[in-house]
Amino acid sequence: MKIAVLTSGGDSAGMNAVVRAVVKVGILKGCEAWVVREGYEGLVRGNTEALSEQALDDEPINLPDNASTDGSSFNLIHNLRFGDGDLLKDGTGDHPGSRSLKGRYIVRVGFDDVRGWFAEGGTLIGTARSKTFRTPEGRLQAAYNMIKEGIDALVVCGGDGSLTGADVFRAEWPKLIESLQSEGRITAEKAKLHAHLRIVGLVGSIDNDMSMTDLTIGAPTALHRICEAIDNINSTASSHSRAFVLEVMGRHCGWLALLAGVSGGADFIFIPERPPTSESWEDEMCDCIHRHREVGKRKTIVIVSEGAIDRNLNPIKAEHVKDVLTERLGLDTRVTTLGHTQRGGRPCAYDRVLPTLQGMEAVETLLEATPTSPSYMIGIRENKITRVPLMEAVEMTRAVSAAIEAKDFEKAMSFRDPEFKESFEGFLKISTLDQEKIPEEQRMRIAIMHMGAPAGGMNAATRAAVRYCIRHGHTPIAVHNGFRGLLDDEIHELSWLGVDSWTARGGSELGTNRMLPSVDLGAIASKFQEHQFQGLLMIGGFEAFSSLLLLEEGRKHYPAFHIPMVHLPATISNNVPMTEWSLGSDTSLNALVDACDAIKQSASASRNRVFVVETQGGKCGYIATVGALATGASLVYTPEQGIDLDTLRRDVRFLKTRYTLDAKGRSEGRLVIKNEVASQVYTTDVMQKMLKEEGGTLFDARSASLGHTLQGGVPSPMDRARAVRLSIKCMAFLEREHIKLLKQPSKARHATPDSAAVIIIQSSSLKWVPVQEMVAHADMKNRRGNNPWWAGIKELAETLAGRPQLIGLHAKDLAQI
Repeated sequence: MKIAVLTSGGDSAGMNAVVRAVVKVGILKGCEAWVVREGYEGLVRGNTEALSEQALDDEPINLPDNASTDGSSFNLIHNLRFGDGDLLKDGTGDHPGSRSLKGRYIVRVGFDDVRGWFAEGGTLIGTARSKTFRTPEGRLQAAYNMIKEGIDALVVCGGDGSLTGADVFRAEWPKLIESLQSEGRITAEKAKLHAHLRIVGLVGSIDNDMSMTDLTIGAPTALHRICEAIDNINSTASSHSRAFVLEVMGRHCGWLALLAGVSGGADFIFIPERPPTSESWEDEMCDCIHRHREVGKRKTIVIVSEGAIDRNLNPIKAEHVKDVLTERLGLDTRVTTLGHTQRGGRPCAYDRVLPTLQGMEAVETLLEATPTSPSYMIGIRENKITRVPLMEAVEMTRAVSAAIEAKDFEKAMSFRDPEFKESFEGFLKISTLDQEKIPEEQRMRIAIMHMGAPAGGMNAATRAAVRYCIRHGHTPIAVHNGFRGLLDDEIHELSWLGVDSWTARGGSELGTNRMLPSVDLGAIASKFQEHQFQGLLMIGGFEAFSSLLLLEEGRKHYPAFHIPMVHLPATISNNVPMTEWSLGSDTSLNALVDACDAIKQSASASRNRVFVVETQGGKCGYIATVGALATGASLVYTPEQGIDLDTLRRDVRFLKTRYTLDAKGRSEGRLVIKNEVASQVYTTDVMQKMLKEEGGTLFDARSASLGHTLQGGVPSPMDRARAVRLSIKCMAFLEREHIKLLKQPSKARHATPDSAAVIIIQSSSLKWVPVQEMVAHADMKNRRGNNPWWAGIKELAETLAGRPQLIGLHAKDLAQI
């Protein structure tokens, strides 16, 4: 099969990762890989203006006839590179010279031609909105150009318009083939050979405006850019006691404005799906912000989606919002329009991992396609890559706009994914001073505690919990420095304004340590009783899980523990059993990506250098494994698999093979990611010295230990948004369980095991799991869960580096290349 990939519509970070994944996985599956420059326009133009054949700077590598290799190795070697990768990456394809892409829009690429692409923003193969392709004549020419090159499968990455064009193209394909044959442009043999066109779509859109998928490629990176701007604006806004109105992209979808509001701590937001409820949005906004100013808040942030409207569909513009704040509240107000800065920049970690996994699924979908199967869109639901009929997703997406036009805003919200509505409701709960106080007898004194190592999102989760408590009439009690601080009575009541700036703060504002309640369970129970705790929220990693288990077991002896207790997983190691995500893991992954991008620059500048990068993670290999996929590492070592001499011997042979196959003088710097405790014998220092010795003249080796840099820094928007969502769920859980207890006699209240639970993310839903049930899914000795979802990513990361295919090549074969 010959697979072509194109990017169409607006560019978004992560598109290059899609191209890279499709090309590499396609070649590894035995296919030829092609890219189409300038989207559908390039498909229409084809290669008609180019020379029929152009001499290659890099001749295809040929293995000897008697080489000891399998089919996948053979295909990789013969599709290693075709010489146009640098032209595409450097943007010099149309520059006249000895080698040029001028007039060539459908270009064959090899495995190495796309190396390093996914660290680049935008789309290196170009994108354009083609008027010609919208015409029958244009699509007829596009079909001819594909058949001319022998291409029979197409991957399209773009928005709903681009994907609709793909589905129309496939539906018309039989008629297009018939027309080309009747015009004598293709033979009957070619018409029969290309009777079926395989097409699959991936959604590249920073607006996250496609239905039937939780995230679109590019949206997480755009959210990063917006939150970086908000974090920077916050300091100057507070210094001058100013108001800032930020306009963000999102013509038909308010996801960016909503998640930026949640993650950035905004005071008010305007989105298309849910306009302000009152007829006068000006009054509603001013009333909200005036109350914030009355309690002492010095800064005001209002976020306006570019498609924001009022209930009568009248546009709401940033400049008008500024005028209202200035005239009615007397605030010194500024407007910042972020514009196309939201599209640019390096992709964040998630916009490297997600497109890679989706690109792999796209190739599998094409290989399994039949003439009767529908065109599929590759999406994601929470943490599971999905296939959905392409046009169903497009139609539901357009139904959102239709519902907004009809002023049916409830319907518009229902068409978004469930997390969208939850995020909006969560924003209202934590951003305003509105009261929803429950009956006095149901109000609680809720202790909030951080446990274990610091993780990004801990403070955002605490802020959300505190504001939820105050809104409902509960009393939020901060316990500083974990159980040690509780024993020392280091507690105080938190306020709405006191946690206002915590969203963007890394680390732990409450202080944290690894002391478990087993240090003195009786004394802990006494402090629970003394401070009249009626609910407990623990935010942390495996220590919090272990502590909750101890407290639940302690209920047999201490009545003070018969209160609702909940654990919100927060650890960079992502080692809490059963849950697929923990707060801090995304922040840590982004810190790893930033560090490795810088390290890889150094390694590549030296042309032939391997860096062994040591990560944290304890005895859980999540950071190392997913980090390897996000950074394009060649090898990864984790505690789960361990390291032995045979593995090292094979890996050294692979690296030697890989560097032998590099174009002379243009070797790539490579990364080896190693978990800190992957082996007690083969340490990072030992591995670096071994690789340096074995590399000889082929490659050099250095090491870098990232250490605690992976724990610090500003929390990522994904971790902040998850923190708010999960924290609010935790508080609602405590309320429900408290009401159940109130129904029992006051002197004989007995909490059920279900009231001590951990909130987890699994596949497409949030679940509550009693802590006792989680033990069966935990490796208590190694402090990690059993059967993690990411276990197979190690193999995928190394496959995309070519390790399984190249490791079997013998030295005698390489000598003859």
